[in-house]
Amino acid sequence: MHQNLLKYKNYRYLKLTILLLISSVVLYLTHNEAQPPNGGTFQGYILGIISTFFILLLTYLGIRKRKYSSSIGTVEGWTSAHIYLGTSLLLIASLHAAFQIGWNIHTLAYFLMIAVVLSGFYGLFSYMHYPRVYSNNNTGGSQDEWLQEIAENDEIIKEKAGLCRGNIRLFILSALEHTSMSGKFHSQLRGKDSSTVKMQADSKKLISNKNQETVINVLSSAVSNSLNKEEAIALNSLLSLFSRRQRLLKIVRRNLQIKTYLKVWLLFHIPLTIALLAALIVHILVVFIYW
Repeated sequence: MHQNLLKYKNYRYLKLTILLLISSVVLYLTHNEAQPPNGGTFQGYILGIISTFFILLLTYLGIRKRKYSSSIGTVEGWTSAHIYLGTSLLLIASLHAAFQIGWNIHTLAYFLMIAVVLSGFYGLFSYMHYPRVYSNNNTGGSQDEWLQEIAENDEIIKEKAGLCRGNIRLFILSALEHTSMSGKFHSQLRGKDSSTVKMQADSKKLISNKNQETVINVLSSAVSNSLNKEEAIALNSLLSLFSRRQRLLKIVRRNLQIKTYLKVWLLFHIPLTIALLAALIVHILVVFIYW
């Protein structure tokens, strides 16, 4: 689906965008020496009206995506139009302003529009690239399945830990208790593992257990020092279980990281869009009141 956004209906909106851009350039070129290009000419007003209409139309995509019962086009079609028509604003709005830049509300609206379009480019990249990365990371499973397997795996670990001496059992339970799967937003964005573990049950000090490496290393050393055959078998089983747990946690964290990549651009795109709409309203009011 994501690849088809650009090809929607045999490039319908690409063709429409090219036609609009050509028409806008032709309109702009109708300026003459007696009436040099600027936003206050007849041509400037027409280009400004087109730009404003596009901004309002494209903002509607956020509403349309949540109206599943709407019969006004498809989400895929709206998104394809959003991409191409949004990109066309870079030229149409520039023609409206006649490429004139100054320190005023009009230029602020112009640069906010550019920021919105550029953040949209990142959004397009994210939604075309990361779903494939997410699918490859899951290797045929899903986030819910991995979380369920981790929970089941942990129950077996607790059962096996009961066959080990006290200090090792408490160490294992500490590793389970202090495992970090999500963490704060910046940790999700970096895919950072903040898991920790207590080396001594009576100690408050926590040391890093990144990627379950500490617990795996300790269990590996404990196998050769096991008290009896039963404990040795349990420790070997625990090593296998923690190795699997290590792999599952990496998948889960990577999934969370990818989902954060998909969401992070909205933290910029939506506020910038709201700021653009506010600046656009002020821009229009100033034009009608003072020009």
